[in-house]
Amino acid sequence: MNEFNGILTLAVFMPIAASILIALFMTGKIARGFAVIVTLAELIITSYIFIAYKNNPDGYQMVDRISEWIPVDSFRVEYFLGVDGLSAPLVLLTGILGLVAVFASWNVTERTKEHFMWLLALQGAVIGVFTALDFFMFFLFWELELIPMFFLISIWGSGRKEYSAMKFLIFTILGSAFMLIGILALYFSTGTFDMTILPEKISGADLILPASILFMLTIVGFAIKLPVFPFHTWLPDAHTDAPTAASVMLAGVLLKMGGYGMFRVSSTMFPDQLLDFSWLLALLGVINIIYGAAITIRQTDLKRLIAYSSISHMGFVLLGLASANGEASTLGMTGAALQMFTHGTITGLLFLTVGFIYERAHTRHIPDLGGLSGRMPFLATSLLIAGLASLGLPGTSGFVAEITIFLGSFPAWKIFAIIAASGVVLTAGYILWMIQRAMFGERPAHHDKLTDASLPEMIPIAILIVSIVGVGIYPSIISDMFVKGLEPIILSIEALN
Repeated sequence: MNEFNGILTLAVFMPIAASILIALFMTGKIARGFAVIVTLAELIITSYIFIAYKNNPDGYQMVDRISEWIPVDSFRVEYFLGVDGLSAPLVLLTGILGLVAVFASWNVTERTKEHFMWLLALQGAVIGVFTALDFFMFFLFWELELIPMFFLISIWGSGRKEYSAMKFLIFTILGSAFMLIGILALYFSTGTFDMTILPEKISGADLILPASILFMLTIVGFAIKLPVFPFHTWLPDAHTDAPTAASVMLAGVLLKMGGYGMFRVSSTMFPDQLLDFSWLLALLGVINIIYGAAITIRQTDLKRLIAYSSISHMGFVLLGLASANGEASTLGMTGAALQMFTHGTITGLLFLTVGFIYERAHTRHIPDLGGLSGRMPFLATSLLIAGLASLGLPGTSGFVAEITIFLGSFPAWKIFAIIAASGVVLTAGYILWMIQRAMFGERPAHHDKLTDASLPEMIPIAILIVSIVGVGIYPSIISDMFVKGLEPIILSIEALN
């Protein structure tokens, strides 16, 4: 069966095609302008995908499908793209952060055209992950995003950039190896890579490996990307040494690929095992929350502080996923999906602002900063909004996601939910400490000539602030879609209970 709408194919391959054009025909400044045009067009396309699905929230929409893409009988792969309520918001998030990343790279002077080439290729690969409905295609896009991120960190990063890039690559490939074993075992057990029918096929198939093993293989692969303790150690190094644009994309959408995989693959295809191992997900989620927050308090580097805070915040995704075992599973899992979207915009804004501050102050060491609000009122306001959203201030998107997770997980895991709530207190502590030390107090004399954000820098900051406050005030614009996208998972879990 062939079906071709074309809009998803355009969303995936336009940035990839644009990156090839930059590599072949363009110079630095032309590449920068071209990247702005392409990412702006991509934002329009992803916004259309989001709105179109919101207006018709029924199953998979905007499907592009070619059944005979790789017509080998023993290894049949389809070209199969589609979006539902789970993927459409994440596609929009990728569109937003792609444009933000280009503006964050405005002042890049070293190998400029290559920088924008890799950024565009990365955006296309990530959208491919969120839209692929053939498991083999999903894996191809999952691997494709490794290449741009590796080069972005290793060439345009700072500090131990080569070490951090290689560590990121090794950890992610290790996770991919676990996932690939699971994918191949599923294919040779069911005869299909079609992710829309695999849940039904798995339930009646004679599996090569036990379902519990397959569940663990996939969940470990995604856990490394999220990342989950103890597979988290690559993240602080990668974030600390990555350029600003790479940090925005890494925190904003690459971590979300892990969470998305847990929903799309592990939870959808193995609901029995999700219930059986929900205690482990809840435990690991709480460890992530408390450990990440505790380590964050000790950090004096702004980027490293935000990186460890991401580990803590991703623990909430696991806790929300573990709520499948309780009476409020819809609430908890919706909160987990919301956390993925809101954390993308909040942490993207944090890394963006810190990157702009670093370009001016030439340091991220918090004790060497102070009083910057007097010289950088716009950037100080940006950091304040992002920080308050990160600690879950009501009226921001961070509050909506975290309170929903707590309400959903409490019926299932009361003790874990209570312990996790203490992580919010720790978050408030390190966020407020960071803002007070960096933005207020006495300013060093050598920072008296620092300047505030320029117009190209204000644009991406404004986009992210609107997203954070907009979802905080009117969360149903996103949450209703997630509820619809999670409906098949919820129904399969309820049938088991």
